[in-house]
Amino acid sequence: MLAAAAAAALTILVTMAVARRQGRVVVVDVAWGAGFVVIALACALVGDEPVRWLLLAMVGLWGLRLARHVLQRVLATDEEDPRYAALLEGKPWSFAVTRVFLTQGVAMWFVSLPVQVAAVSPTRWWWVVAVGVVVWAVGLVFETVGDAQLAAYRSRPRESRPKVMDQGLWRYTRHPNYFGDACVWWGVWLVGVGAGWVGLATVLSPLAMTYFLVFATGARLLERTMMKREGYPEYAARTSMFFPLPPKRQPAGVS
Repeated sequence: MLAAAAAAALTILVTMAVARRQGRVVVVDVAWGAGFVVIALACALVGDEPVRWLLLAMVGLWGLRLARHVLQRVLATDEEDPRYAALLEGKPWSFAVTRVFLTQGVAMWFVSLPVQVAAVSPTRWWWVVAVGVVVWAVGLVFETVGDAQLAAYRSRPRESRPKVMDQGLWRYTRHPNYFGDACVWWGVWLVGVGAGWVGLATVLSPLAMTYFLVFATGARLLERTMMKREGYPEYAARTSMFFPLPPKRQPAGVS
């Protein structure tokens, strides 16, 4: 746990320095995925259970892909993300340190508890580990495919694309990437559950991640902006917000 805390602290300190230099807090979004990789690596180096290397691979594939994806978005503009601009308007830098950077560091440490516990606890239930890998894989596919489909949609000329992205996975959930994130961390937790009751005790970690993705910094926050876009309220009326479900049937005469 100390190694994980040190890894999280190092990630946040480096991120703060970069953000201060660029004058943009949004770089913290890149550190979200990368920070978990640093934590998993620290746990693998100080742990003594074979499953720690499996977890490093799982977290590494997820975190590096996410960090790369977010980095491309951040580098596409020199502007601050509207979320952070609104949050930090008129506030001193110390507010960003405590409200954004410190909060994210603590969140990374807490969400990664299953990785920390599994690295030092003997694996007892390998069949649960196998289930966890499957759940993780489903999540990674949802996140990767969802992001790719959205990127393809955005690359089309505005006049030749639908007003709202409602194809592929986006037909069944308005946020396939967030749903995929949640599955990834429930899968990681299940791998930790392979260690027995000590792994089960970390269930608050994936619950916290799911809460972030749905209510705190994820879907709900994004929806406030998206509901102002033409066609999005109608899309929301027929499409599940988070869990993939068949689209609702529209009344006759409603497109």
